Amino acid sequence: MSQAPAPVTVVGIGADGWEGLAPLSRQALREAEVLLGGPRQLDLLPAGECAGERVAWPSPLRPAVPGLLAEHAGRRVCVLASGDPTFFGIGRTLAEVLGGTERLRVLPHPSSVSHACARLGWPLEETEVVSAVGRPLAALAAALHDGRRVLLLSAGAGTPAEVAHLLCERGFGPSRLSVLEQLGGERERRTDGTAEDWPHPPGDALNVVAVECRRAPGAPRLGLTPGLPDDAFAHDGQLTKRHVRAATLAALAPAPGELLWDVGGGSGSVAVEWMRAHRSCRAVSIERDPVRAGRITRNADTLGVPGLRVVTGAAPAALAGLPTPDAIFIGGGLTAPGLLQACWDALPAGGRLVANTVTLESEALLAAWYRRHGGDLTRLAVAHAVGVGGFTGWRQAMPVTQWSVVKSAPNEGESPA
Repeated sequence: MSQAPAPVTVVGIGADGWEGLAPLSRQALREAEVLLGGPRQLDLLPAGECAGERVAWPSPLRPAVPGLLAEHAGRRVCVLASGDPTFFGIGRTLAEVLGGTERLRVLPHPSSVSHACARLGWPLEETEVVSAVGRPLAALAAALHDGRRVLLLSAGAGTPAEVAHLLCERGFGPSRLSVLEQLGGERERRTDGTAEDWPHPPGDALNVVAVECRRAPGAPRLGLTPGLPDDAFAHDGQLTKRHVRAATLAALAPAPGELLWDVGGGSGSVAVEWMRAHRSCRAVSIERDPVRAGRITRNADTLGVPGLRVVTGAAPAALAGLPTPDAIFIGGGLTAPGLLQACWDALPAGGRLVANTVTLESEALLAAWYRRHGGDLTRLAVAHAVGVGGFTGWRQAMPVTQWSVVKSAPNEGESPA
């Protein structure tokens, strides 16, 4: 019987290097035949203590992991990671590649976030953490709320100045910044300032940026619940308006990790708010107009969800090959031949579909599908107070017909359509 492959050991290491490691971590590194890690991490290991073959990670890292592990199969492999390997680190990737924990042993070290909160006196459980390591810095925007504390894992020496610039652009110029370098090491250093008057040149590349959020007077306040102000989005009029959007997101009911198809994206407002509901929510916005598609991308960046995927093309053809959605929103193009059927076919049992329309033709189509599949057919009407001479009256917006439904599993012998 063949012997099971030796587990891969991941050792977290900090700026304090070899001296800061626990005895078990040192033992694993001494016994390793292969040492995988970044050049900076590998340089922290004394040659007299760690005799294993040193292999630096290539770039890009993620696609190379399976091949490197296969190349060194059968040998004792030890992977070096910064701080806690399972916190925005290589530990997650290795667990996915190796298929769980039976072939993986993780020996964590205090993370830079733990060190930073200890230095700042911030409660860790109340501190938002955002990573800019291999990720767009624009994601920081979703975490900006007056009075909140945010730690940003930096991508390099230039990140603090980029953070200061982003904060000023998003109306948080008065926010206080602290840059904590080489946390836990002999060269640990802290610099402070405000975003709108950041006085410091680039320092050490190994840093964490702490942000105490302060909203500038007059800057827009963007809450967490669906229904952001319409002017939070750049648009050309193709926008699901605020109150209808809030009702639409309530019907779509985003949950962590779920994927939305936003068909007929317009300004992308529904997809953006879906992703703002939780950092693990995902969305694909399908928009046939290239100008609007570009605008959706810019709205996503501005509002802190740069991971929104935008597909430029006309549905239903543009839906081909997309990953299976948990929910679908159709905001336009309902009468396009085959669109509603294609969306229904793509939706798994238990998935939600929400479609909005203001035209009689599309309303008739939704009524027919409602008769066939049930769900809720709702008329949404919103009126705003406006000036009428020296008085005030109501201006009615076009009513929106909304069909929302949860797809049930077909009965035996029944057509799925």
